[in-house]
Amino acid sequence: MSFPTRIGFDDARRIIDEVAARRCMPVERVSLAKAHGRVLAQSLTAMLPQPGFDNSAMDGFALRHIDLHAEDETVLTLVGEQFAGRAQDLAVGAGECVRITTGAPLPAGTDCVVMKENTRLDGDNVRVMQNPRPGQHVRRAGEDVRIGDVLLAAGQMLTPSRIALAAGQGMDRLDVARRPTVAVFTTGDELVEPGLPLRPGELYNSNRELLMGLLRADGFEPVAWPNLIDDPAAIDAGLRHAGHAFDVVITCGGVSAGEKDHIPELLQAEDSVHFWKVRMKPGMPVLFADGGRLGDALFLCLPGNPVSVLATYLTLGRALLDGQQGRAEPRPRLRARLDTAWHKTHDRLEFLRGRLSYDDEGRLHVQPNPADGSHRMRAAADSDALIVLGEGEQRLAAGDVVDVLPY
Repeated sequence: MSFPTRIGFDDARRIIDEVAARRCMPVERVSLAKAHGRVLAQSLTAMLPQPGFDNSAMDGFALRHIDLHAEDETVLTLVGEQFAGRAQDLAVGAGECVRITTGAPLPAGTDCVVMKENTRLDGDNVRVMQNPRPGQHVRRAGEDVRIGDVLLAAGQMLTPSRIALAAGQGMDRLDVARRPTVAVFTTGDELVEPGLPLRPGELYNSNRELLMGLLRADGFEPVAWPNLIDDPAAIDAGLRHAGHAFDVVITCGGVSAGEKDHIPELLQAEDSVHFWKVRMKPGMPVLFADGGRLGDALFLCLPGNPVSVLATYLTLGRALLDGQQGRAEPRPRLRARLDTAWHKTHDRLEFLRGRLSYDDEGRLHVQPNPADGSHRMRAAADSDALIVLGEGEQRLAAGDVVDVLPY
């Protein structure tokens, strides 16, 4: 049984990406209402121009620019009304105009619109007090979208504005990647559910809520399983059950090299481990594997310290789930100036907690949190981004620019 161990973070990401690409989710067609936040599986090409016809950008009067006087006010004869909706087949001749509302189709013969505020109405006479320019306040057919334009590309996440673009083409359903089903396990004899009394040496199970919340925020519907005690048979049974029912199984704890850390040995026996231990802080013991006899699921096994769960999910777990959906758009990575100096003394790549802010000139800053231990969940709760510090010792001064990953 041979697999990479203590590998660099970039190598771990490469393996995650390669495996995810091989294990892409099937395509399903869903209604627009259910497409929000999903990853588009098939590019969308425009079949209709948008706008579909010349229309008014203002409430006012549609007219022929040639009829306007350059020096004096112009008086035109009102010959009809065209409101937004079905075209009235109106035609405008010399010296005439039509009342029009925003979005209404432009009547034949007209080429501009004068705003209502720039006119005075006297019976059927419309006095134009400020001339519009030729073509002013007119939205031309196809000026936003032309037939044949690629509107949305496969791999894009469907935001509300992108779904609105599809709706404007008359689409009521879209082809998207099915979201992976995810099972969540916490492990450890010491864990007690919130609300129950604690005995000496016990801890409340906060990792479950952390991981379930992160997954829900990313649009998934994870299923939390009962906490696994530190017993090889119980762990085997629980993971095997989930591994045959879910696409991805994510565990927290039991993945280091201690006497009670049974998960690595269990998965190594399946000869399915892609890597174990990554040169990152926090989260070094993270393990990634296929299920083998435990099922068709992919297993991402995170360390038990809560900040390690946060960092490994945001950097590796998200990448796995994004890759399985064929997401082509990278997650945001920003650049910010350090508010205070920082001395990184170890060799591993580090994801340090920090809080983002902007100065008066619009520059992004980040304040590192000095409580950098992987058990210091309060520091993570007080922060809103991970500061990316590369491998090797680093002395960073206040004002140095660093990469940051927003939560």
